[in-house]
Amino acid sequence: MTIQCQSSFQKNSEAGTGATGGSGSLYLVATPIGNLEDMTYRAVRTLQECDIIAAEDTRQTRKLLSHFEITPSMLFSYHEHNKGASGPELIRYIIEGKNLALVSDAGLPAISDPGADLVALAVSHGIPVIPIPGANAALSALIASGLPTASFTFIGFLPRERKDIRTVLSGLRTVQSTLLFYESPHRVAKTLAHLQEALGNRRVVLARELTKRYEEFLRGTIEECISWLTEHPPLGEYVIVVEGESKEEAELAESSWWRELSVEHHVVHYEASGLTRKDAMKKAASDRGLAKRDIYNALLEQE
Repeated sequence: MTIQCQSSFQKNSEAGTGATGGSGSLYLVATPIGNLEDMTYRAVRTLQECDIIAAEDTRQTRKLLSHFEITPSMLFSYHEHNKGASGPELIRYIIEGKNLALVSDAGLPAISDPGADLVALAVSHGIPVIPIPGANAALSALIASGLPTASFTFIGFLPRERKDIRTVLSGLRTVQSTLLFYESPHRVAKTLAHLQEALGNRRVVLARELTKRYEEFLRGTIEECISWLTEHPPLGEYVIVVEGESKEEAELAESSWWRELSVEHHVVHYEASGLTRKDAMKKAASDRGLAKRDIYNALLEQE
């Protein structure tokens, strides 16, 4: 393994220094998630000074650039469907000495968008990658949700296929950190139904239109939120914040490991650990809150 160290103080640590005599840098520039005032001074300056801007949607980005009176020398399209061809071309420009700013339609690039692939490509070529922090929908929803923030897990968008959704959610059932999802308005109700099926009727917060004029937080159980959405059609992009498994639920699940076992396999489990048949039956009966006779009768029925 080769260790790669990128110093925080570099010759090209700011876009305006130029890149003469060496490669340029890749700047990951956060853009507004709703309100244009989400934009930072540093983000505006970086976009002004970079040689190239790569955008997920150039039409959307042109509106942003126009508002801040930024006229880029070069504006490239970089998205999920053209990243295979555009990525290497953008890297070539950086190697030739151009500074490149990458933006997404909203928020931080490389979060639930192909920017992550461009970053990996840049790192593999030894190109400095410089984050320009700013607004992020998931974290904005989390800090205002009222749910625990000490530990959280970002999932983003769930897969489209039902079986793939179940696979992802089954792996999150025992996660005790707060869960963060992204969802579109036409899928949010279905996603809540999937969450209820997989995780139970947990507390959730639906955050929409973040930092915009009609910003809204809906707090309640999954069941209550589903009911609300039937009477109030979903509008805007959503962040779904879901409480993690509670400590009590985790302890119950740990103590109830045997629930998916038949009585026979439950008893066999204890026999395999060295207990006699009699003691194994007694232990299984204790786990299940039954009399030993009930275990005995159940074993007879299974023979």
